[in-house]
Parts: sequence; C-alpha cells; structure tokens
Amino acid sequence: MNILGTSVSSIDMAENRYKFSKLCDKLLIDQPEWAEFTTFEEACDFCARTDYPSLVRPSYVLSGAAMRVVSDANDLENFLRRAAIVSRDYPVVISKYIAGAKEVEFDAVGNCGEIVNYAISEHVENGGVHSGDATLLLPAQRLYVETHRRIKRIAQKLCKALNITGPFNIQFLCKDNEVKVIECNLRASRTFPFISKTFNVNFIEIATRAMLKLPVRAENIHPIDIEFVGCKAAVFSFNRLKNSDPRLGVEMQSTGEVACYGMTQYEAFLKALISTGFKLPEKSIYISIGPFEQKLEFVNAAKNLVEMGYKLFASKNTAEFMKERGVSQIVTLFKPFVKREPNVKSYLLQGKIDLVICIPGSMDSMAATDGFEIRRGAIDSATMLLTNIKQATLLVEALSRKALREKQGKKFWGIESWHAYHMIE
Repeated sequence: MNILGTSVSSIDMAENRYKFSKLCDKLLIDQPEWAEFTTFEEACDFCARTDYPSLVRPSYVLSGAAMRVVSDANDLENFLRRAAIVSRDYPVVISKYIAGAKEVEFDAVGNCGEIVNYAISEHVENGGVHSGDATLLLPAQRLYVETHRRIKRIAQKLCKALNITGPFNIQFLCKDNEVKVIECNLRASRTFPFISKTFNVNFIEIATRAMLKLPVRAENIHPIDIEFVGCKAAVFSFNRLKNSDPRLGVEMQSTGEVACYGMTQYEAFLKALISTGFKLPEKSIYISIGPFEQKLEFVNAAKNLVEMGYKLFASKNTAEFMKERGVSQIVTLFKPFVKREPNVKSYLLQGKIDLVICIPGSMDSMAATDGFEIRRGAIDSATMLLTNIKQATLLVEALSRKALREKQGKKFWGIESWHAYHMIE
C-alpha cells in the first residue's frame, strides 16, 4: 500500500510520546520536563521532583482522551490505573504542567521537509484547555515578535526532521518569551478550515497538491496587514449530559464550533460567543473564583462590571476578597451545601442571575463539591456560565469597550459577509 504524504515512520515518531520527546531533545527544542514511567514509584518520584501539577500523556490518543492533569500522588495513582490501559504497547509520558502559560497553535503545510504556508493562532484560555474546547484568535493578538520568530524556527526544525509533506499542527506553551513544544500532529487539525477562511487561502488544497507531488507554491500571507480578527469558539452540549461537570480541561468536550470576524478581537470574541448560544448579561452576575492568583486577576474586571451598572453576587471568600480591594458593591450568596439563604442555588432557580463565573480551584476536581453544584446549577437553569478566568476577563473587557462606544454614540459592531472583510484595504 502506498501512503501519500508524510511517511508512517514520521507519524509514529510524532505520535509516540517517548520518541517525539527524544527527537525534541536531539534537535535542542525546549519542552516541558518529561519522563517515561514503568512503575508508579518512578512516576511519583518524577512528579515530586518537578513539583505538581503534572500532565500524564498516553501515546496515540485523539481529542485528549485519557490525558489528565494530576495535582498530587493520590490523584496520580488513581489515574494511572485507568490511563495505563489505553495503550499497553506504547509508553505513557509524564511532563511538567506549566501553570499560567499561553497556548499557541502552529498550523502549516509542509513539502519535503520545508514549510510552504503557515498560520499562528493563540488560545484565549491558558494552557490546560484542549484545543478543541479553546477559544482561538487569528491572527494572534498578544504575542511578542520574538515569540513568533521562535515558534516559526522550531516548526521548521520539526518539519525538516520529520520530512513532512502535507498538513501538520504543532502546539506550543509560551511564557515570558520562552517557547516550549507540547506536541506535533502530522494531520490536518480542526483549525485548518478556520485558517483557510480567515486568510482566504485554501490550506487543504495546498496540502493535497503536496501529497500528490504536484507543483505547490507559497501564497502571500501577511498577518500583520490583516485589518480584521477571527475568533473560533467551541459549542458545548452540557445541558444534554446530565450530571456532567461543565468545566474545561485537557480532554475535549465540545460538540461543535463557530467562527466569527470583527474589526477588533473584542468584537470578534463577542460575536463568536453569541453564535454559540451565549446570551450577554444584562443585570446580574455571580462570581466564585477558587485560586488566589485568579481572584487577584479579576479585581479590575469586577470594578469594571460595577461601573457598567451590573449587580454583583459572589461566594463568601470571593466577596470578601473583592471588598478588601475596593469592590464594595457586591452581595454575598451562600454556597449550595450551606443550606442557608440567600443561596446561589435558589437565585439560579428563580432566574435572578444572568451569568455565572465559576473558576474551579485545585481541590474542585470531583463531583459533590459546591463548585460542581454551582456550575451544574447554572447549566440546569439555562444560566450562562464561564469557567475560565481568561475567557471571563476578556468578556468583561469586551463588554466595557462595547458600553463605552455606545455611550459615545459610536458603532461597536456590524454584521458583514465573509467577502466584505476580505475586501477591506
């Protein structure tokens, strides 16, 4: 059987976590510290040495199946019993999970080891959210120029080493201008149609021509000159999945996606959210944020919400935290298991809350927690829900800019055809 495009041996090297990590080491490509394990003791020693959290990554999996971020030794042991069954013939690699890093995607077409065309998009959410569930911005809006250069340089190294012919996708973690490779997929990612539409370049056609050994040429793409922004957002069906926890993680949970365009990232982001069925809040918002750093990150957003006239409710700890930092107009609601009023669960059932921002903490990983009850209560009462701090802060920033424009009597957004955006000079 003849295989078109990239060779089977290269596909195996990219899919086998151990082989791929060894290749990156050989090419001097930075990656999160990693190790292959054969016993629980070895795995536990590695995680303790590099400090939790850690990411367990089986080989040959799709959509992040059987991947897991583990936060302690008990979590690791419980998960390994399940993950080790996924593929007994291929190694499971544990890598250091880097908190607070931006995830960036590199999608490209290679031809005999050389990149023909490429696109760099960034996730709104930090690393740890599966790319199929993440909100993407294209062109990337908040990347350093040096980060962009390093990503391109690393991608070309991998393209050459794997002798790629056809489509491929590389996922990166970027923090403080440091660039680390997460994985390389020698196939077309779900981002390919979005990229092709945004750049008005048919990446699949180019990839197909390369795989068929037909002449290919690079299309002129200049992301810095594009005067609009594309945003791809995921669609979820948690309302149909009874008792599922509607939170984002390394395993893909979305059942669809939409893409919208705007003249700014804020316009594109709001349009994409609305297209998923999200309703912008009109009067009241409930906030419950677990981690200290993320509470701190949301303080200015909370102040903006008050200035825009929203009524804020919050859990006890979040409300106290915000009040200590100048957000005095906030009402405390008891959590579901407290069984006292005013209770967030009652307010959800009575339709008194438009939006729930519930950011899980490290301990909020199992059912039967207040966090789970709040998130599930939002879904079951058809209340809008956000569970990621980056998404929540971008929403508030977008709402603030929208309110300011409308106060000035200016237009914030408009509905344009795809062709109209590409006619912008």
